[in-house]
Amino acid sequence: MFDLVTTGELGAVLHSRDFRRLYATRLISQLSDGVFQVALAGYVFFSPEQQTSPAKAAVAFAVLLLPYSIVGPFAGVFIDRWSRQRILVWSPLVRAVLVGAVAASLTMTAALYSASLLVLGVNRFFLSALSAALPHVVARRELVTANALAVTSGTIIAFVGAGVGYLLRQIFGPDQDGTATILVCSAAAYLGASALAMTMGRDRLGPERPDPIRLSAALGEVVRGLADGARYIWRQRRTARALAAISAHRFLYGIVLIMAGLLYRNYFTTNPQEGLAGLAFFLLVSGAGFFAGAVATPWAVRKIGKDIWISLLLGLGAFTVATTLTPFRQFSFLIGSFLLGVVSQGVKVSVDTIVQESVDDAYRGRVFSVYDMLFNVTFVGAAAVAAIALPTDGKSYGVLAFLTAAYVLTALAYSARSSSRTDSSSAARPSW
Repeated sequence: MFDLVTTGELGAVLHSRDFRRLYATRLISQLSDGVFQVALAGYVFFSPEQQTSPAKAAVAFAVLLLPYSIVGPFAGVFIDRWSRQRILVWSPLVRAVLVGAVAASLTMTAALYSASLLVLGVNRFFLSALSAALPHVVARRELVTANALAVTSGTIIAFVGAGVGYLLRQIFGPDQDGTATILVCSAAAYLGASALAMTMGRDRLGPERPDPIRLSAALGEVVRGLADGARYIWRQRRTARALAAISAHRFLYGIVLIMAGLLYRNYFTTNPQEGLAGLAFFLLVSGAGFFAGAVATPWAVRKIGKDIWISLLLGLGAFTVATTLTPFRQFSFLIGSFLLGVVSQGVKVSVDTIVQESVDDAYRGRVFSVYDMLFNVTFVGAAAVAAIALPTDGKSYGVLAFLTAAYVLTALAYSARSSSRTDSSSAARPSW
C-alpha cells in the first residue's frame, strides 16, 4: 500500500499545471476546514464561557456528521450537471459567508449549529467535485498516484489546519471574541481557495456531457438506488455481516469518543485549555493507532483471513475497554486510544475489501452509498445514546461495562456467523 507512488509518476502528475491548481485549491480549503472545526469544537467544548454536557456533545457530533450522511449520496447528481469549476469557485465563497454567520451567532446556539451544518454540507459538494474533476487534469494511468497524493495530503493538511487553529486559539484566546477572530481567518482562507479555483477554465474540469436526465428524476433515482443497495445487502449475507460488524464498532467507538471529550473537559482537568490539549493528544495517539491498523491488516489477512481478523479485532476492542479505559486515568486512556485506533482501521480495511470482493460491480456503487450512510449515521446514534447514558463528567463504569459486553457479543456473533457453512455468496442473485 505504500508503493503506490513512484518518483516518475509523481513527477508526471505534478507537471500538470491544472493538477497543481486543483491540488492547491484542495489544500487551502482543507487547511481552512481544520481551522474551522477546531474553532467550533474548542468553543463548544472548551470555552470558559460554555458548560459542556453530553447533550451538547451529541448535537456537535450530529452537526459534524449528518451533512456527510445525508448530502453525500446526492452530491453526484449535481456535480454531474453543474460546471465543477463553478462548484469549486462558489462553494468556498458560500462557506466564507456562512463561517462569518457562525462567527456572528456564537451566542445563539440554534443559529450557530444551523450555520455550521450548512458549512459542512456545502463542503461535501466541494470535496465530491474535487474527486470528479481529477481525471480531467491527469492521465488515466496516473490516477492512482494522483488520488494517493491528493487524498492523503488533504487529510494531513486538515490536521495541520487543526494545529493552526489551536495556535490561533492560544494567540487570540478561547473566549467568544477570540473564536470569532479565528473563524474570520478560516473564512479568509476559503476566499483564497475560491480565487485559486477561478484560475482554471470554466469547462476544464467537466462534466463533458452533462447528465440529460431531469434533476427530479435523478434525485429519485438516488433514493431508488439506496433502496436497491439495501435490498442487495440483505440478500448477500457476507456483506450484511461485514457491514453489521463495522456499524456496531462505529456505534461503540462513537460512545468512547463522546466519553473522552467529556472526561478531558470536566474530569481529567478543570482547565479548558489543558483539556483541549489533552483531547488533541488523545486523538493524535488514536491516529497513530489507525496507521498501525492499516499497516498490520494486510499482513494479518494474508495469515488468518479477513473474518478471523475482524473477530479478533472486535475481541481486542472488548479487552481494551475493560483494561485500559476502566481505570479512568489519562495515561491508560491514551493506550486505549491507540488500540481502538488499530481496531477501527483494521475493521474498516477488512470490511472495505469484503464489500469490494462480494458485491457485483453493477451494485457496488449503491452498496457503498448505503455503507457510507451507515458509517456516519451509527456515529450520530452513538452520540444520542451517550447524551442519555453519560454523566456530565463522562465517568461511567456502567457505560464501560455495556461497551465491553457489546464488543464481546459482536465478536462472538460475527465469528459464529462467519464460520457457518451457510454463506449467501453462493446464493442466487437478486431478481429485481
